[in-house]
Amino acid sequence: MRRPYSLLVVLVVGVLVDGAVGSPAFGQPASTASSADTIRAWIEQLASPQFFQREEASRGLAAAGTDAVAPLAAAAIGPDLEASSRAIEILGDFMAADEPRLAAAAEKAIESLVDGPDGPAQQMSRAALDFHNVGLSKESMERIESLGGRILPMGQGGFQVLINSSWRGTADDFRHLSRLRGAVHVSIHGVKLDSAVPRFLARLRGVQRLELYGTGLSDDAVAALQRSFPEARVDVRRGGKLGVGGQPMVGQCLINHIEDGSAAAEAGLAVGDIVLEINGEPVASFDELTSTVGRHGAGETIDLKIQRGDSQMVRQVKLGGWR
Repeated sequence: MRRPYSLLVVLVVGVLVDGAVGSPAFGQPASTASSADTIRAWIEQLASPQFFQREEASRGLAAAGTDAVAPLAAAAIGPDLEASSRAIEILGDFMAADEPRLAAAAEKAIESLVDGPDGPAQQMSRAALDFHNVGLSKESMERIESLGGRILPMGQGGFQVLINSSWRGTADDFRHLSRLRGAVHVSIHGVKLDSAVPRFLARLRGVQRLELYGTGLSDDAVAALQRSFPEARVDVRRGGKLGVGGQPMVGQCLINHIEDGSAAAEAGLAVGDIVLEINGEPVASFDELTSTVGRHGAGETIDLKIQRGDSQMVRQVKLGGWR
């Protein structure tokens, strides 16, 4: 009669012992889970030849939470592919955690890996970040609009994102752009961008046109973005705005629209004028006009030689700025 009782005790003790030495539930810190030495040991075990040790280490690191983020990011760029894969998988799970601090720390760690050297870690991190962003596209669209950006529908289900002087976001808020799916045209007009923003822009997917007007980005940053979008048009202008419309790539530079209150309107340009020269340089098309004006900043003055009917004249124009 004592044997079943003894067996029950053994089973209960076994469960308790197993619970004591096993890893805590995901995201729930244990008394030892935040120990630097324990985390370091788990990181080393990610590359263990023993499968059960790798599994135990993964569970322990998953339970350690924020304290494990930096060590996991370091392990991800190590030489062992198994350890790298497990580290990135845990960081990917952290990004979806309900705890905002943990999720934000993991996302920044994954982003740093995406921006790091080419290799398996970068590729796996990019896949993890893309998967994470798919579920955040709608939320990010709403966030962009709440900060003053505009989402404008375009054909075939795509849309344009317009960020101008109404923008109230910070540099970090531009990460929401990289989460969008379906943004084919992104326009940033008259918003000064710091050096942290291009890395978010470079993660855009499917963009066909990127307009950077008066953003103050360096030539190196612009060149890097152009390399990121080899099949898209990256239109960069220093900030000067003429305020005219025309037909790109069609014959002469014929003006068919003048914006009210624009620099062109104040200088006396009119619909039907043909621009022949800017500061003495010939202008062969409307594209050339926008490209040349784009090399000038707001407040700069340019001379436009125009043809109006049978007459030619020169108009001095003080360029406005993008808003």
